[in-house]
Amino acid sequence: MVTRDLPDWLSLALLPQCGPVRLKTLYQLLGLPTEIFSQGEACLVQAGFSQNFIDDLQPFLTDKLPDNIKSLQEECLAWADQPDHCILTFDNDEYPSLLYQIADPPPLLFVWGDPSVLGLPQIAIVGSRNPTADGRKNARRFAGELSAMGYRITSGLALGIDTESHQGALDKRGTTIAVLGTGLDRIYPRQNNKLAADITTAGALVSEFIPRTGPDAWNFPRRNRIISGLAHGVLVIEAAKQSGSLITARTAAEQGREVFVLPGSIHNPMVKGCHQLIRQGAKLVDCVDDIMEEFPALVAWEKTRIATTPECNSGTGKLALSLDLSATAKRLLPFIAYDPVNADVLMLRSGQDMAEIHAALVELELHKEITLNHEGYVLSGY
Repeated sequence: MVTRDLPDWLSLALLPQCGPVRLKTLYQLLGLPTEIFSQGEACLVQAGFSQNFIDDLQPFLTDKLPDNIKSLQEECLAWADQPDHCILTFDNDEYPSLLYQIADPPPLLFVWGDPSVLGLPQIAIVGSRNPTADGRKNARRFAGELSAMGYRITSGLALGIDTESHQGALDKRGTTIAVLGTGLDRIYPRQNNKLAADITTAGALVSEFIPRTGPDAWNFPRRNRIISGLAHGVLVIEAAKQSGSLITARTAAEQGREVFVLPGSIHNPMVKGCHQLIRQGAKLVDCVDDIMEEFPALVAWEKTRIATTPECNSGTGKLALSLDLSATAKRLLPFIAYDPVNADVLMLRSGQDMAEIHAALVELELHKEITLNHEGYVLSGY
């Protein structure tokens, strides 16, 4: 998808002197690149920019871009013209508002998949690339439970906790977003090629890096600010003292996001970083409810969305609600979308009384929406 202003955005953003902070300032003060280009140097002087910076912009202002910049521009436009590809810029309606609020939002956001999911409530999950078996299990469980409650899972497609988090969301028919430290034509690590393809059909791959950008080490700390910037909160599962996940946690705190940490054994070196975060003020959690109690407004918004959106009421959404169900059953069904639950847990999660819950459970079983196994109730087909 190529928008009218995209070539000008690319011309400006691809100049080495134009980093995210400068471009955000330019956009806030002067508007679209087209307007800057048409007004030329005078508008920059009037806005108070230094002469050194204005000199840096001369290739853009005079439409005399170096050949290498023109080549990159054409390559980006060709990439964006492919199916399910787009490049979001600050003025695009689908550019995520939470991400734009950080100090240095990416002026170009390459997206492969559905860009609309980027503006929906997200929880990021990050952690070790070499987790323990418990770490893998916990990542899948938390991602699955959060997905079943309607939240999108954001992570970095790395091996270990990232992979388990993305897969946990997909296992529960949820939406997941992977932020890459490479161009989107170079999936890294290669072991996750299939996972990346699955994500493009159930969410989106995202990167600020142009096509053909490889996995340079410095890209990944930069990538981490986007992971936290997209999300309302970041959950850290298994992070050693030198873990890159601590960078994500730090950027999350700087961006005003909530930081949650799953604790572990004091004898496990893989959680030393987690315990350090807890000492620094991150919230210790051991279940999804510990996370959700920090977002009462989001929880209320999501319950309203589930109850009112056509996707959820038409029987075609990820938490499909039959039109024949009673209002009580429709309210209860979103809470039975993950690991087996019993009636007592459903009462705590839904706020409904036990008589309503039992009646709704019978109704949902009759409609084949849920199934009772030896552990509790699950969605039919799980």
